[in-house]
Amino acid sequence: MTSPYRISRFPSALLVSAGALFLSSAGQAQDSVTTDGGTITPSEVGRFFNQPGYSPYAGRNFPGRPLWGEIHLHTSWSPDAIAAGTRVSPDEALRYAKGEEITSSTGQKVRLSRPYDFMMVADHSDALGIMAGVLAGEPAFMADPKLKEWNKGMNAGGDAAAKVVIEMITLQGQGKLPEAVTDTDTQFDMWRKMTDIVEGHDDPGTFTALIGYEWTSNYGGGNNLHRNVVYRDGKAKADMVRPLTTFDTEIPNELWDWMAMYEEKTGGKVLAVPHNGNLSNGLMFATETPDGKPIDAAWAEARARFEPLVEVTQSKGTSEQHPSLAPADEFANFEIWDKGNLNVVPKEPGMIEYEYARQALKRGLKLEDELGTNPFKFGMLGSTDDHTGISSAEENNFFGKFPASEPGPERSTGNAFDFEGRIIKDWQLGASGLTAVWAPENTRASIWDTMKRKEVYGTTGTRIGVRFFGGWEFVPDDAHRRDPGAVGYGKGVPMGGDLPPAPDGGTAPNFLVAALKDPLSGNLDRIQIIKGWVDADGGLQEKIHDVAWSGDRQPDADGKVPLVGSTVDVAEATWTNTIGAPELIAVWQDPDFDPALKAFYYVRVLEIPTPRWTAYDAAYFADADFADDVPMTVTERAYTSPIWYAPGGG
Repeated sequence: MTSPYRISRFPSALLVSAGALFLSSAGQAQDSVTTDGGTITPSEVGRFFNQPGYSPYAGRNFPGRPLWGEIHLHTSWSPDAIAAGTRVSPDEALRYAKGEEITSSTGQKVRLSRPYDFMMVADHSDALGIMAGVLAGEPAFMADPKLKEWNKGMNAGGDAAAKVVIEMITLQGQGKLPEAVTDTDTQFDMWRKMTDIVEGHDDPGTFTALIGYEWTSNYGGGNNLHRNVVYRDGKAKADMVRPLTTFDTEIPNELWDWMAMYEEKTGGKVLAVPHNGNLSNGLMFATETPDGKPIDAAWAEARARFEPLVEVTQSKGTSEQHPSLAPADEFANFEIWDKGNLNVVPKEPGMIEYEYARQALKRGLKLEDELGTNPFKFGMLGSTDDHTGISSAEENNFFGKFPASEPGPERSTGNAFDFEGRIIKDWQLGASGLTAVWAPENTRASIWDTMKRKEVYGTTGTRIGVRFFGGWEFVPDDAHRRDPGAVGYGKGVPMGGDLPPAPDGGTAPNFLVAALKDPLSGNLDRIQIIKGWVDADGGLQEKIHDVAWSGDRQPDADGKVPLVGSTVDVAEATWTNTIGAPELIAVWQDPDFDPALKAFYYVRVLEIPTPRWTAYDAAYFADADFADDVPMTVTERAYTSPIWYAPGGG
């Protein structure tokens, strides 16, 4: 992929803006003209317009900052959320995302530290909005014994409501939900009401309310194959086709068929973002379909077309890489959920290999040779998957997964999930994540187009600024510049792109990477570039390079930089930024480059340790009773979309 931004190649001394401002008449031979302001000599005026002007921002046609938000928030319109006690509506959730203070389902006031630039409410398409009728005891639903039982449990709250949620998830995964909540006409009516709400919050240039939903396949009983479907379009097109549900199908390639049908019928555009491969029990990045059919070229083409991104961090764990698959990666053991699938059905040997993004990125290079298309050529982002209507990815402002895990001393010992004794504790939930989009405009079309070309990255909740470019012309002095965007777009391709063909001379690719700390979070520890490739024998390989770091630490013989240390005071839930750096920037060249081998490169930026939400709870709630093994610090991070290399160019 080439960059959509065009930067003129000026001498380095002049490269101070994103592009020069040109006048069509500049350079024309004219006599001088006398005006009230004095004498204008065209030859002198022209020098100001045939090269970059004084302002480095005038005429700039690339984004100066990332847009922040998320695409995976559930509200009271999701059946499991309302059954668990969520009463925050889509309208309230979007007002909250825009910076308003709202009241949570447990009666607590809550507000973001900083508003989002965009948001997508991603309520489940299954039984969208219908469970409100069950909660209210509407006669049409009370005729069903199971729904009557659920009405009683939902209204009782507490453990009774939690039991309803678990049963609902179980029956949905088995395809056995009561018929009254699977009615397609009712669902389509509710969808149109949802798009009405979202449309009312979309404010181009100020706040983007994306239309979308979650397609929630729990194939085989809890094997998480969930996708968030993101529309480029507004209500007019989105209302033309009923969203797909798992009552229609649980097979992902049939979702892609639906997406193709939608685009053909409406002229619109959609993409899908898989999440929680870590809970799929080996199915998310498998090399056969969930129903056991071998993948082929058409399957690979469809997945590559419709799934350009993967969510790698959220409240239910990290799906970037598992420590058992990368023993040399000292930072891989981060917020790992690996007990089983969504229903905590235990994993079997070999499943983890097909659940994590880094493994899939490597395997995709190999599959491209076999199938003609890389089905796993995706970028990476983060979102919360919170089911409270409250997007909360900040450690000191974490409102949990469900209302039962909203702030309170009981969540120090409470259960997030309990499937017949297979338990995930509340403290295992992570305050994560967010998506940063390098979109030139804050509109649906611009954000969607940027997501499609993968110029996005995810964080675990902090707003770390990250630039990442690859090319063949970067030099060490580029790391001394204060305008990495101008240099990067001028000399290379951004995250999500393909390196152009290598120039003659056998050089290795080089990369410009810059990171800027979140002003409300910890300083930066280091920047890493993670490389993956397939060796000449077909083996999947990876290597992690520390390319920039704070302080005067020196790499060891293996090139690893020592740990940065910690300033966290757990008892007070505080830290100091006396270690780390506010910004880091580097130009790095691959020392092991083999031009015959395909590869990808992505960036991971690490902060210094800061207090985890559990530490904030322990300090705030006198009755909190966390066990000794509960983590109290967190190393926040960012993951960029990769840049790919292929012999002969991408």
